[in-house]
Amino acid sequence: MDSWQQAQMQLLLRRWRAERRLATPRFACGPGNSLGDVPGVRVGHSTLARGAIQTGVTAIVPPGGNLFVRPLPCGAAVLNGFAKPAGLVQIAELGELQTPILLGNTLAVGTLFTALARDAIDRNPELGRALPTVNPLVLECNDGWLNDIQALAVTEDMAREALADAGPAFARGSVGAGRGMSCFGLKGGIGTASRPIPALNATLGVLVLANFGALAALTLDGVRVGEAVEPLLPGLAPQDDAGSIIIIMATDAPLDARQLGRIAKRAGAGLGRLGSYWGHGSGDIAVAFSTRRRPEPPPDAALEPLLAAAADATEHAVLDALLSADAVSGFRGHFRPSLCQVLDRLAQGLPD
Repeated sequence: MDSWQQAQMQLLLRRWRAERRLATPRFACGPGNSLGDVPGVRVGHSTLARGAIQTGVTAIVPPGGNLFVRPLPCGAAVLNGFAKPAGLVQIAELGELQTPILLGNTLAVGTLFTALARDAIDRNPELGRALPTVNPLVLECNDGWLNDIQALAVTEDMAREALADAGPAFARGSVGAGRGMSCFGLKGGIGTASRPIPALNATLGVLVLANFGALAALTLDGVRVGEAVEPLLPGLAPQDDAGSIIIIMATDAPLDARQLGRIAKRAGAGLGRLGSYWGHGSGDIAVAFSTRRRPEPPPDAALEPLLAAAADATEHAVLDALLSADAVSGFRGHFRPSLCQVLDRLAQGLPD
């Protein structure tokens, strides 16, 4: 680090020691600073933490119950396509969300797809017979460093548990699909943030499944924090800018699918501020939906505050995942420390 960065790092650590917070949001946060600040949107988890099995499922449940009958406008952005999702192709074509969204590990996609299909059939008994088939949306990251992913431990019952658990307030960090995830070489997982959009009388909420980033690149408020952290962790297994991140955005602004795709794309700006460049082996996907079924979309020029908020909230949702996550040991003794542990060690070394 040069002298300017060292000085900024000391200021950042003093703020952490005094206030237990780091990067400053560019815009005001919602009341809960959470995806649940968007009215009607709920999140639930099912977590497995048993020796070499460190994995789980996270459910994002929009308002409205039977989305197959009353779908929501939805858009997506694929920043880097090293990923195995289910349901993105039809969303790109039709711009509609027909099911809740399930997040899990890479080899659980088929199981979670089936769980969503069964849920839709329960609500629509003629689905696939007199009615068309459904388009479940399942997104994934690879948790195989901390979790024995070959064990195929995720079940349909876990998906149902996550859906049943869903509420506006929810746990973050090393829970649900985030249990086995790594981020910037540290413990990653579930993070969230929200931003009110007064000009549209609306809220934008973001949830991330964070499993990406190289430690040396980790940047907070323009400071390369990772360069200071690395020497404290000589035995830490390295992580490339790979592994993936899923970003889910929800808003009650009356946007159409095309506009939602534009909002989703701005997640990339938030990731870049943290030091990510969406490396070769990373599946970086953002999905945005509106809770307004029959939108009367504003002119595109009115999206400006949403575009800025999407970048800001994505950046801070990742930071929330890092600060909320507990350290985890798992498969073959692999270990990821928490960012809080590392920052405490750094802050203790500062002079009073």
